[in-house]
Amino acid sequence: MTEQPPRLIYPFDERPDSGEVLDPIRGIRWLRLPLPFQLNHINVWLLRDGEGWALVDTGLFTNTTREVWKDVLDRALGGETLTRILVTHLHPDHVGCAGWVAQRFGVELWMSRAEYLLCRILVADTGKPAPEAGIRFYHQAGFPPEAMDGYVEHFGGFGRVVSPLPESYHRVQDGDQLVIGDEEWQVIVGQGHSPEHVCLYCPARKILIAGDQLLPTISPNVSVWPTEPHANPLADWFASIDRLEARLPTDTLVLPSHGRPFTGARERLEELRNEHLEGLAKLREMCLEPRRAIDVFPALFKSRIDAGNLIMATGEAVSHLHFLQENGEIRRYADGHGVHWYELRQ
Repeated sequence: MTEQPPRLIYPFDERPDSGEVLDPIRGIRWLRLPLPFQLNHINVWLLRDGEGWALVDTGLFTNTTREVWKDVLDRALGGETLTRILVTHLHPDHVGCAGWVAQRFGVELWMSRAEYLLCRILVADTGKPAPEAGIRFYHQAGFPPEAMDGYVEHFGGFGRVVSPLPESYHRVQDGDQLVIGDEEWQVIVGQGHSPEHVCLYCPARKILIAGDQLLPTISPNVSVWPTEPHANPLADWFASIDRLEARLPTDTLVLPSHGRPFTGARERLEELRNEHLEGLAKLREMCLEPRRAIDVFPALFKSRIDAGNLIMATGEAVSHLHFLQENGEIRRYADGHGVHWYELRQ
């Protein structure tokens, strides 16, 4: 978590409670759905689309969320219908109810290809035992036996909070121009937090539906995962920050998935970049002596790392170590037990 940046402006005093709908902007409705985590909500957006509404993101596929949806859909849609569902990326709080809602309304799912296909793969892992590749990845990171037991026990839980996706979808990709209602929205793809994260930007109104790519008070997780153990997502994240800075005017209104709508996109992008640069500087100092991925958490996180956030913290630690390794600043070697150690090149 980061402190609220003073340079951001929050133009709306009111925010919806869970299951409430607000109309803060002409043609855009704001709905909050509950999440059973410390981050306790997700914002989803309804965009006027002809005689109906296009939905952006859908919430977790849980009994609680489905009951909220059943209660709120009639009120949110005002007796009209959904025209399509757009999902920013594959994380369960965004894609979770997409298949269920798509089937309920008989509408198409719009996603980027990488997000759709990877989501299908992860859902297919539901109920399977933890793979050797995953066990090897977290062993290399330095997991003790009790942490490894936790990974093995909880593996395959992705599909339990994601409804089965439709077997076909409408692909969106960077640079697409989507006409939604009377407005034209540009697709801007970001990377680092997920493989092909879709943001929607309306240049005529200077509005960005940002998903998790740009949040006002928290830094999106940037992790390496066992499915792509040699990835360098932090380099992708920095490149995405550069692209968004080049595309967005200073007074862009950002509609994030978590937190409140704000202006000050460029200022926030600069802060996000600097947070990671500061973490890398601390990491260089820490790696004057050999370190495992699980040893470097103090360089990157102010909060305590426990069983509930260990997987994500490890992935983010590895992503920062890989960034320095790819830049030739640190070297990695394996000890006799196959555990990876990282050391600054002298």
